[in-house]
Parts: sequence; structure tokens; C-alpha cells
Amino acid sequence: MKTRRKAFLTALAAGAGLVFGAHAASAQQSSPPSPLTKEQIAAIVASPDRSAADRTNDRRRKPEEMLFFIGIRPGITALDLSAAGGYTTELLARAIGPSGIVYGQSRPRDPSRPPTPPAAPEGNSHPTAASATPPAATPSPPPGAPRPSPDALADRDSALRKADIKAAPITAVVRPFEDPVPPELAPFELVTLMFNYHDLGFLGVDRAAMNRAVFQALKPGGFYVIADHSGRPGTGISESGTLHRVEEAFLRKEVEAAGFKLAAEGTFLRNPNDPRDKNTPDPPQPKDEFVLKFVKP
Repeated sequence: MKTRRKAFLTALAAGAGLVFGAHAASAQQSSPPSPLTKEQIAAIVASPDRSAADRTNDRRRKPEEMLFFIGIRPGITALDLSAAGGYTTELLARAIGPSGIVYGQSRPRDPSRPPTPPAAPEGNSHPTAASATPPAATPSPPPGAPRPSPDALADRDSALRKADIKAAPITAVVRPFEDPVPPELAPFELVTLMFNYHDLGFLGVDRAAMNRAVFQALKPGGFYVIADHSGRPGTGISESGTLHRVEEAFLRKEVEAAGFKLAAEGTFLRNPNDPRDKNTPDPPQPKDEFVLKFVKP
């Protein structure tokens, strides 16, 4: 009897070990991949097939620091709000890789409004006096209306496929800011909004509705990363159409009202010497810019 009982307990223990091992293996397989290292990100940014225009933009946007601050992971689903020409969208696609997907949002065009000429770049304009003028090889923006964002994103995705770059597919989404993605595309692990939150002021966007929609679309633990040009204390978003700036504390309060918590602040685009009283600082110098990473609890 004791021999049988011992054999039974031994078999039970072995079975439990197999079950535990299976669960451990399953948990290990389902654990999310680690964020990309600085070295991996540097290699992505240095890819020789990236366009000359994007490389020029790198000087003021510091993509290596930005992607590392985001904590970009392979295989995630991301949404780039106000994707425009797709500079950030393509960087996300390259970093996330073919096992993930990236959506680039733009709002529908208003047929009642005449097209407006393209604006000058609003990024960290004029990094130094010496580099204020772009290189001669950089093409000037074409006259007339800016290129539709969906077309620009489609061309970027096509170029990545033709070059056989291991990047996430880029899909254009044309939706109003207040309802930026169809529910069936959610949930996301990451939403970005680069240097365009201030524009939502003079565009009359319901920012509270947009932030709530982003909150709903993100997974718990997902990140909402916003970068913008810093405005002076007390100005709120009142200088959105003139100086193209927004007060950091004002933006943070609006986003946190949707349920987000501030997770981290990036300082790599800061310039305390910028008086923040002009669109382009005088004398030419980097704009003071903030980068905030919010998390959905």
C-alpha cells in the first residue's frame, strides 16, 4: 500500500511539474519584448535608405533621444496623431518592425475651405545661427496646397516595402481629432502627437473629446507621448495660431483630465534661453520644447 501511494504521489508531482513548466513557458512566450536599446535605435536612425529631408529634420527633432524616451518596443500597435508627412510615423514603423502595425491619422479636409500654402517647419527651428539655412541639397516645399497626409503615408509605406525594410505596415486613417480611430483598430500600446497639440487651439478641436478617445483606445499601461513648443506661463493655448506654442502646464492639465497620469518628462529638447515670445527665437537658437509621456493606469 505504501509503495502504491508513493508511486501515485511521485506521478502527481511529476504531472504538476509538467503543468507548471507549461505555464511558465507560456508566460515567457507571452511576455512583451524589451524596449529597443540606444544602439538599436541609433542603427535605425542611421539607415542609409532614409530620405535626405528626414535626415535634415533629424537635426532639430533628435529622433534617437525621442524613440529611447518613448521606450519603443517591437511588435506593438501604435497611432501617430496628426501624422502630416509621416516623419514620425515612418520612424515608429521602422522601430516597431514587421510584427507590429502603425496608423497615421489626419483629419478630413474641409471642402468649403480653400487649400492653404504649406507652412514653414515648426520643429526646433534654427538650431544654431550657422545651421539656420538648410543645405542646398534640401528641396524647397512646393507651392500651393500641402500634400495630403494619406498620400504621403502611402508613399512611405510603399518605399519601405520596395526596399524590403523590416518595418511595420503604415496605414493612413482619415478621422476627426475628436474621434481619431475606429473602435475595431483598438487597443493600442502607443499614441504619439508630435508638435501639433498647439494647432488644435486655432483649429477649434474639442481637445477634451480627443484625449478621452485616446484614453479609451489605449491598453492599460499604454503610453500617450506629446511633444510641443513651450509657451510662457499663463498663456495657455492662446498663442497657438501666432507663436505656435502652448503652455506645458495647461496641456498637462487637459490630458490628465481624461484620466492619464504623467509617467516621464523629456528634457532633450529644452532650451531655457528661449524667451518664448516669438515663433522663431531671436537671435536664432533652438526653441524650448517639452516632451511628456502619459500612461493609462
